[in-house]
Amino acid sequence: MARGNTRQRIQDVALGLFAEQGYEKTSLREIAERLGVTKAALYYHFKTKEDIVISLFQDLTRPIDDLIAWAEEQPRTLETKQEILRRYHAALLGAAPLFRFMQENQATVRDLSIGETFKERMLTLSGLVQEPGFAMTDRVRCISALFTMHAGVFFMQHVEGDPEEKREAILEVAVDLLTQAHQGRS
Repeated sequence: MARGNTRQRIQDVALGLFAEQGYEKTSLREIAERLGVTKAALYYHFKTKEDIVISLFQDLTRPIDDLIAWAEEQPRTLETKQEILRRYHAALLGAAPLFRFMQENQATVRDLSIGETFKERMLTLSGLVQEPGFAMTDRVRCISALFTMHAGVFFMQHVEGDPEEKREAILEVAVDLLTQAHQGRS
C-alpha cells in the first residue's frame, strides 16, 4: 500500500476514534488495533496522537491556505469576495470532521496551537471580504458571512432537510450578508 494511503487511513481511523470516545481516552495502541497494524507500523508514520491531529489539520486546511493565496492576488471586487465565500464554503465542507473535532476538543486544540493558526486564517479571510472604510454594521455583516458558514457546518446537521438544500441555503445567506455590506446598507 502506498505511504499516502496508509497515512490517510491512520488519520481517518484516529479521527473516528477521537469522535467516538474522545481525544484524551484514545491511545495509539487502540488506533493501531482498529487499523489491524502493529503499534510499530503506526509509529513509522506518526510518533504521537498530537502528530496525527497536526497532520490532519495541515491536510484539511491546505485548501483554505490555497484560497487565501488566490484571494490575495485577485481584484478586491464584490464578485471576488463572493467567490471567496463559495470556495471557503467548499473547503469547510471538506474539513467538516476536523471542525467537529476542534469544537469537541477545544483544550487540545489550544494546547497544540492549532487554534491560534486557525484564528490567524480567519482574521486574514475576514480582512479579504471587507473594506477598511466600511461602516461598523457592514464590517459585522462581512464577518457574519464567514461565521454563517461555520454555524452551518456545526448546527445545520441537526436541522431536518435535504443536505444539499441546507448547504445551498447557508451559502446563499452568507453571500447575501456580504452583498448587503458592499451595497452599504447600514
